[in-house]
Amino acid sequence: MATRVQHPAPADVSPADHCGPQAALPLAVSKTRPDAELPVYKTAEAAGLDLSACLGAGESMSLAPLERRLVPTGLRLAIPRGYEGQVRPRSGWALKEGVTVLNSPGTIDSDYRGEVGVILINLSTQPVQIRHGDRIAQLVITPVARVSPVEVSALDDTDRGAGGFGHTGRS
Repeated sequence: MATRVQHPAPADVSPADHCGPQAALPLAVSKTRPDAELPVYKTAEAAGLDLSACLGAGESMSLAPLERRLVPTGLRLAIPRGYEGQVRPRSGWALKEGVTVLNSPGTIDSDYRGEVGVILINLSTQPVQIRHGDRIAQLVITPVARVSPVEVSALDDTDRGAGGFGHTGRS
C-alpha cells in the first residue's frame, strides 16, 4: 500500500499563499468585458493560474481537427517588471481531447497591456467545443533574467560541445 506524503505548511503561511512566507506578488488584472473570469489557482500549490475563454455568456466556438484559433480571455494584465507570464497548456485537456497551446509556452511581456489571447490547436481527429468560461490554459508568472549580448570570437569548450537533438540517445 502506498503512503501519501503531506507537505506541512509553516504555521504563518495560509494554503492560498503561493510564495511561501513572503507576501504573494500582486498581479493587476483589468477586464475588457464584464463577463470575463479572473485567473485563479485551483489548488493550494498550483503553479499556474487557470485562464478562461471569454466568448460571451452562453456562447461557444468549435475547433476543428488541426484548426488553430486565438481564444480571447477578456483580460489585460500588468505583469510586474522583471517577470513574464508563460501561457501553458492544460495537461488534462491535452491528454483527453488533444487541445494544446500552439506556441507553448506563449510569453506575455511585462510591458504588454493588450488583451491576453490564447492560441489553441486541436490535434485530435474530432471537433472540440470551447464554451464561455471554459478553462483553456494556465498562466505561470516567472522571473526573467536580462542579459547583455557580447560578441566574442570563440566560445569556451564543454563536454557536450555542439551535440544537439538526440545526442545522448534514448537509453
